[in-house]
Amino acid sequence: MASIHRAASSGSDGTIDERKRKRMISNRESARRSRMRKQKQLEDLNDEANRLQSENKKIAEDIKTKEEASIETEAANGVLRARTMELTERLRFLNSILEIAEEVSGLSVEIPEIPDPLLKPWQIPHPIQRIMASADVFLH
Repeated sequence: MASIHRAASSGSDGTIDERKRKRMISNRESARRSRMRKQKQLEDLNDEANRLQSENKKIAEDIKTKEEASIETEAANGVLRARTMELTERLRFLNSILEIAEEVSGLSVEIPEIPDPLLKPWQIPHPIQRIMASADVFLH
């Protein structure tokens, strides 16, 4: 019965079939474009993820380098502090010898006060000397 009904209205059915076919083609094209957009978005996100991972790796390497430099600087500072304390003790000893020599000889000797170099390092009793540094010191 359906085939009889179709045959009777083939003119209008042909128009409907043509519209369905065009809509189907349009839908397929739209779906294809949508898949392409999603694929492009996925590629862009993967590229950004790779870039960010690379940047994070570089930053982590920079941090590690800075931490190593900081550890080396702290070690050098420890050595300098120990040397400063050693020299301060030596200066105290020499000043005590000067005090004894002053008492024995009766001559007046000016003995400067020795500041605590670790509490007030800016008051270390020595002439101010310029420290020359090249610019490459600050690159590390």
